[in-house]
Amino acid sequence: MKSKNQSFYTQLNKEQRYILNCCFFVFAVNGICAMSLGSLLPLISVEYGLNDTVSGVLISAHQVGNLISGFIAGVLPLYLGRKKSIIFLCSFVVMGFSIMILTGNPVLLILGFLFTGLSRGSISNFNNTVVNELSNSSTVALNILHSIFAVGALISPFLVILSTNISSEHGWKIAAVLIVFLCIISILLFSGMKIENAKKGTKTVKISYEFLKNKDFLISTGILFFYLCAEAAINGWMVKYFIDSNFMTIQYAQMLASLMWLVIFVGRLICAFLGDRILKKTLLLSTSFGTAAFYLLLLSTNNLKIITIAIMGLGFSMAGIYATTVSTVGNIIKLYPMAMGVLLMLGGIGAIIMPIITGALSEAYGILAGMGSIVIANVLMIICVILYVSRSKVHARSSENLC
Repeated sequence: MKSKNQSFYTQLNKEQRYILNCCFFVFAVNGICAMSLGSLLPLISVEYGLNDTVSGVLISAHQVGNLISGFIAGVLPLYLGRKKSIIFLCSFVVMGFSIMILTGNPVLLILGFLFTGLSRGSISNFNNTVVNELSNSSTVALNILHSIFAVGALISPFLVILSTNISSEHGWKIAAVLIVFLCIISILLFSGMKIENAKKGTKTVKISYEFLKNKDFLISTGILFFYLCAEAAINGWMVKYFIDSNFMTIQYAQMLASLMWLVIFVGRLICAFLGDRILKKTLLLSTSFGTAAFYLLLLSTNNLKIITIAIMGLGFSMAGIYATTVSTVGNIIKLYPMAMGVLLMLGGIGAIIMPIITGALSEAYGILAGMGSIVIANVLMIICVILYVSRSKVHARSSENLC
């Protein structure tokens, strides 16, 4: 197993390596796009005079696009082919950021944020599926992929800070233009792929939704649902929470966002290094409990040092949850082409609901109340992880009985 984890990349041919490298680069850009929204949101809200409820709707519109993509990205390749589909869907992020730059109309902004989510989700679906296939469901490969997403997320706040230093009034628009440029490069890279389309009617691939009856799939979907609840709300509202609470300056809040993603990056590299050396159930238990504990610590104090420690612990705990959860259903994803899209789509519903709840509670009762609601998502995620662990023990006993 160890040799397999270390050599999956070297076993690929030249065309497969190009596809994998392309997925890695584009996922870094995807990280920049996704995480820039949280950094840009306070600046967009100030320039266009948006309240917390509208700001929350914008974040959720991004997640609605992410949700829609879970269905479209699963079906469209069966008709247009994989490459044409991902190029088409990737173009929506260019339109989305262009809308943000050109207008402050709330309806059009909602459409722009929805477009960015549509592209983000499609890229996530495509990259996770392709890397899962090329690496034979390797936890190492998937954690490397999501580590590279963390690199993009880490760069994102610095990109916004640099742009606002260039122009305090229009800096966020400069950042948006740079993101559009990177997305165009991504589209060009995707166009150079030589990739096979999903095949219908084979003995090993099933175009059906039978996997929805699988309890293991549903439990893993629950883990992803509540994780994305927390992730979307934290990433979307954390910077605004720090600024509105008057704990720190805007620059320090942006730096903390980068720090969290730096730690997430390190955590994902560690998860990739550990690979299959640690049981998935052990990893999910430790990371889910850690996420809840450090998030509670974050909300319980105004001390900058403790907040910084909590941010680091939170990022480290969150690091491996997404990729590890996807890997728990790797075999199902390979057997059912629709499974990845449905997994991300159902999980994405949580990412839609939570920012709206956070925004509404923040508008009505204050930002702390809104952020406090995320604790419930963390607790429910832990419950799903415990269910997964229980199922793993049942499977283990069944295997022993068969032997």
